[in-house]
Amino acid sequence: MIRFVPTASNFPSRPLLLCSALLAAQLQAHAHAGEAAPSSAPAGPKLVTATDSRPAAFELNWTPMTMPTGQKTAFLGASYMVAINEDWGLGPAAYGAAQGEFGGLFTVGFNVQRRFRLGQDWHLAASLYAGAGGGVSSDKIRPGGGLMLRPELSLRREFGNWYAGVGVSHVAFPNGSGNIKDTGVAFTIGRMDRFLSFSPSDSGAPGRAGDRTGMGFDEIAISAGVEKPRGGSRTRGGVPLNSRKGKAGADLRQYFGNGASWWGLEASGAAAGGHDGYMEILANAGQDWGIGSERLRVGGQVSFGLGGGGDMDTGNGWLVRVGPTLRWITPWGPTLRLDAGYMKAPWGHYDSLQVRGSLALPLEKVSRILSSPPLESGTVRAQTWYMSVPHFKEFVFKDGTRAGVTGLGLGMTRDFGGPWYGVAQAGSAALGKAGAFSYGMFGMGAQSPKWSGMRVGAEALIGAAGGGGVQVGGGAVTQGELWGQWEGTGKDRLRVKVGVGQWKALRGDRHSTPMVSLNIGWAFGTLGPAEKR
Repeated sequence: MIRFVPTASNFPSRPLLLCSALLAAQLQAHAHAGEAAPSSAPAGPKLVTATDSRPAAFELNWTPMTMPTGQKTAFLGASYMVAINEDWGLGPAAYGAAQGEFGGLFTVGFNVQRRFRLGQDWHLAASLYAGAGGGVSSDKIRPGGGLMLRPELSLRREFGNWYAGVGVSHVAFPNGSGNIKDTGVAFTIGRMDRFLSFSPSDSGAPGRAGDRTGMGFDEIAISAGVEKPRGGSRTRGGVPLNSRKGKAGADLRQYFGNGASWWGLEASGAAAGGHDGYMEILANAGQDWGIGSERLRVGGQVSFGLGGGGDMDTGNGWLVRVGPTLRWITPWGPTLRLDAGYMKAPWGHYDSLQVRGSLALPLEKVSRILSSPPLESGTVRAQTWYMSVPHFKEFVFKDGTRAGVTGLGLGMTRDFGGPWYGVAQAGSAALGKAGAFSYGMFGMGAQSPKWSGMRVGAEALIGAAGGGGVQVGGGAVTQGELWGQWEGTGKDRLRVKVGVGQWKALRGDRHSTPMVSLNIGWAFGTLGPAEKR
């Protein structure tokens, strides 16, 4: 049988993880032995251990291509895939223009991959990416409805847990009036890892794990801020930029060095200021130090990535940001952050000063020692990743017309305990005439207990959206939705959710439209902070 991850030698053996699992089993055996003895003390909740460990991989690829005008560009892509069986991997992915004058051309979607073993250190990968987005369009360069397809066939050489390869890919925006397409060479670099999780049916139970669970992030945060362009900033048409821009976004962090250092990923978009459609995706790293207390910390952070849209001249899309950070880890669990920074597009005409505040919620304990990961205890929380297909009945466009639009995006939910859960969504138009329309939203929801494999709930989200000619004012939007979900038996990880709701722009003419959504998800359990009992 050909496996998605070729051999065990391609992945970290993680002996400490094995030792941790054995230790957890030993502790459970002792607990059961103690239960066998006569005792008047009531039995506590059953302790569960993270035992579902499956192959995963993080990939970056570089795809040079020629636009319909003959101009050269290249897409930088990133994907995270988890093995769904011995042969196939599936996961979220994103692509953005990173060369030429097309900063702001983004798509977000999913990548599916099949691997074939060719030898001890070689494998062949056949991939298909499907996503939606757009940006920087004109009468000569059109993303059409926004749908992007990218099949690829590549040959890879493995170097321990790392691999690199070269292949052939085809990029196309096939629907509507889309004319962006090209076939050419593609370069890939990746790292193999493992995805450790609990069963989603264990949500709410006390658990133990010897390593990070899920995608390995310790903290998720929502943020809001403002930035002021500096002299020399301009639109793509050469008009000076001098008005403030409000932004909203979210980020994920992983801590190391006893919680004093971190790396992470963030995404944000324009929510006010007339630059709807602007979006940025950044990677960041930072360090801070306690001042009088380990809970109050000051430090610094550097970020780099891609951004553009909203008629802002970011050139080829590359952005760099540096600045100080202030962090307060509250005694109640959440963390409050205040960051300032200077951002610049090195190959464009945009730089700004910015400040933002963030509310961060812990996903795991932040003080793991990487050289010797401890066997940590906490409470299992269910988390689900979705492929989301929303349909908006009637958007109002800036030219006064109205039309329906279908999107494609990513969704994530995480249980907080009881009926409450957090939710985040990001996506773009895929069908209709709003190619380049994108959105990012986050919020809270409440759900019922499961009845015969079904569950119902409601959620409210707020965030930013714009582009594609849709009338959204400054970019701030909100959405409310009622939904029903099939979850099958307790061991099933597949989720099928259908929702109905209302989408509304919070600025400009504040128009709203009914919407429906179809969501296909995969659920797993992660180890969160211990629940107070």
